[in-house]
Amino acid sequence: MTGDEWWRLLPPGTSGDALRVLAARGVRAFADGFVALLLPIYLVELGFNSLAIGAIVASTLIGTALLTLWVGLIANRHSRRILLLAASVLMAATGVAFATITAFWPLLIIAFVGTINPTSGDASVFQPLEQTVLTQTIAARQRTALFARYSVIGSLAGAAGVLAAAIPDIAVASYGFDRVTAIRAMFLAYGLFGVVSLILFRPLSSAVEAESETPKAPLGQSRRLVYGLAALFGMDSFGTGFLVQSLLALWLYQTFQVSVTATAAILFWSGVCSAISYLIAVPIAERFGLINTMVFTHLPSNVFLVLIPFAPDLTIAVGLLMARSALSQMDVPTRASYVMAVVSPEERPAAASVTSVPKTFAWATGSIISGYLLTLSGFGWPLLIGGAIKAAYDILLLIKFRQIRPPEERPEA
Repeated sequence: MTGDEWWRLLPPGTSGDALRVLAARGVRAFADGFVALLLPIYLVELGFNSLAIGAIVASTLIGTALLTLWVGLIANRHSRRILLLAASVLMAATGVAFATITAFWPLLIIAFVGTINPTSGDASVFQPLEQTVLTQTIAARQRTALFARYSVIGSLAGAAGVLAAAIPDIAVASYGFDRVTAIRAMFLAYGLFGVVSLILFRPLSSAVEAESETPKAPLGQSRRLVYGLAALFGMDSFGTGFLVQSLLALWLYQTFQVSVTATAAILFWSGVCSAISYLIAVPIAERFGLINTMVFTHLPSNVFLVLIPFAPDLTIAVGLLMARSALSQMDVPTRASYVMAVVSPEERPAAASVTSVPKTFAWATGSIISGYLLTLSGFGWPLLIGGAIKAAYDILLLIKFRQIRPPEERPEA
């Protein structure tokens, strides 16, 4: 895809298999969007205390991370289509179980083995499989463009899902439904979207499977490279944990007395800037390369982040935040594309899971520290520290991986 074609709906050569994966991504992101918001509310309505709710949410995070890692490590020995179908069945079963079971211990176990994603993000058992399938079905030069669409669809569908979380309140206010019953219906809807994913994945062709018929180790010659990337991506996520939306909203409120409505508007437009940046990253990567795009867009965004705590008023703070948002997410499709490009086809599922799983734990750790810092001081230490950590990640990534190029960027390509 050339630099002036970044705006196209789909990159040239997008296969039917890829279209099914993109559609399933949108369906699942929409479901994740409303479930992430309704999960804690539902548990409160069931009568659980804060400790029990925290345990269930933590169980979903840990279980999702471990399941994602496990699937990535076994995917080279099994049909990717069958694994995607199995994950869809698990999603359907998870929704039904949360809608029908109310006891703490069964819910804790279901949260651990199921697919509920409380972060409304892209860390899930589906991710390594879908990224592998997308890479398998597109030419190398269109891979980043396809990953950009994958990210945009997930972001926009997730935002729509968050809005759909208001449906239970509407049902209660307008039609007199019981609140718990209305939320249970949303969990049943989540399970139904799992069935939709199953229907979408069922016709996947043999083109999505591994090219080699001989099972190999999940990670072979690329082991050191993948572990190095995983460590750096974990470092970046640790920095991101210092500025999750809830904590950023708290800092804006404490510093500038911003209303909830104004904060929501700020975060919404910040998300819009990020979504647009996914697509703009494509022509930049085409011209300058994946690693250069990741670093030289991400690094300035972190400089803006470090400057936000020193902003003298809300207008400048919001301006810096928007500038940061317009640059900070360009590394999302380029990062995924790079990981898929520099490992062999058999290693792709494991590489995708190994590089994504540490992010969950690093993000959680950063969030805990950030929350503690905000209790000590009203100054934006989390923004300053998070930005510095992420800037260090950018520099280390450039130093260690600039010379490791994907095939389409090599002189002989």
